[in-house]
Formats: sequence, C-alpha cells, structure tokens
Amino acid sequence: YEEAAAQGLLAGLNAARQALGKSELVLARHTSYLGTLVDDLVTKGVMDPYRMMTSRSEYRLTLRQDNADQRLTPIGRDYGLVQDDRWARYQHTQAILDAERRRLHETHLRTADLRAALAELRTVAPPEVLETLGESGGTAAELLKRPGVHYELLAKVIGRGQDVSAAMALRIETEIRYAGYIAREQRAIHEVQRHENVVIPDDFDYAPLETVTLEAREKLTKIRPRTLAQAGRIPGVSPSDLAQLSIALMKAGKTAAE
Repeated sequence: YEEAAAQGLLAGLNAARQALGKSELVLARHTSYLGTLVDDLVTKGVMDPYRMMTSRSEYRLTLRQDNADQRLTPIGRDYGLVQDDRWARYQHTQAILDAERRRLHETHLRTADLRAALAELRTVAPPEVLETLGESGGTAAELLKRPGVHYELLAKVIGRGQDVSAAMALRIETEIRYAGYIAREQRAIHEVQRHENVVIPDDFDYAPLETVTLEAREKLTKIRPRTLAQAGRIPGVSPSDLAQLSIALMKAGKTAAE
C-alpha cells in the first residue's frame, strides 16, 4: 500500500497547489522512486497492481536510502513542506558530510599505520588485502576504494570526523568506493535531463510526422508526453522515432519564433 500512499501524497500536494494557483510538482525519475512510479504509470501503463521495486529504476546507484535527504529535502523546501528547524538540521548534516569528504581526500596515510591499526583491531586481513595497501600509502579516499579497507579502519589512524555518525560514515564510504559507477550514472542522468528540458506543447499534432512510425504516433497522441525524455520512455517509441520528433519540435520552435 506504500504505492497508493505515495501517489496520494503527491496528488494532495498538487491539488493544494492548483487551488492556490501555483505550478504543480513533477518529480523526475532520477530524483526518487515516487518519480519513477508516476512516470511508469503514465508512460507505460499497467495491467496488474503496480509494485514499486528497486529494479524498476535505472538509477539505483543514485536512488539510495542514505541520500534521500539530499535528493528530496531541497525540493520539499521549495514547495513549502520543510520547515525551518528541519531545514537547519539538513544543512548541518550536509556541512558535516562535506567537511569529512574533504578531509578524506586531503589526508595522507602511511601503510605502516594502517597495518598497525589492523593489528590493534585484531582483524585478520587476507594477504591480498595487505597487498592492496601498497608500500607508500595514499589519501584516505584512495585507500577507502581498496578491498578490505573501511572507514572504521581509517578512523583508527586519523580519527573520526567531527560529528560523523556511523550512518554518515557508511554513506561516505559508499560514495567513495563506488564513485566511478555513480559518476557514470550521473552522466546518463545529465544526458536525459537535456531531453527533459525539451517541452512538447500540449496541442502538438503528431499525425503529420510521417517519418515517425504509426505505432509511435498513436501512442504519443494517446499519452501526450510532457517532454522529449518522457516520449522516449514510451514503449513502442524507438530512438529513431525520438530523433525525428526532436527535429520536428525544433522546426516547430523556429516557426513559432519567427
């Protein structure tokens, strides 16, 4: 029933905003699982009751529970859902995280100190873990990417960051360890956002687009996507169809400007 509750939350918010004459809130897929849910229902439709599973999102590395505050609190603030006290706590948390990220990227550790910390923790590290430490050491962030090295081990050498909780430490460790994969996903999100910024007029006529397949034209006419990115997520709309639609929108925009 979480899916129904989430839809009700968003619908209630937008009903209130419409009554006040304000713009509606539309959550993009990369911002939340609620955004994924609504987009799926609108663009793909469902034959059975919808269940929100993480596998439905192509942005699972970004949509983590540990960064939900960073993704959604600013949106909630903009739309009047986050009061001053909660906003202040959010900003304080972000300041702690930012400071600790900088410290880990700037602090250099010696391999000998890490080996000593391992011994102090009475952790029996596999030989391959010791080999990955190398001889010259490196920054805390660099070492955190290596197998068997965790935040708590580094903290034995350089101490914990000020006010860094266990949950914050795990979040930072995840971000640094999977930084390459997360960066690749962020690049994909930025590419999609380019198409999200291409708005399709509500009265756009798809029928004359003979270079777009008949199936795609029928589905586009029925669903009436808001943006080029949403149009591309409709089953039956191929990359070729999307390219032709993009050209048509560009021509339509130039004609309107003239």
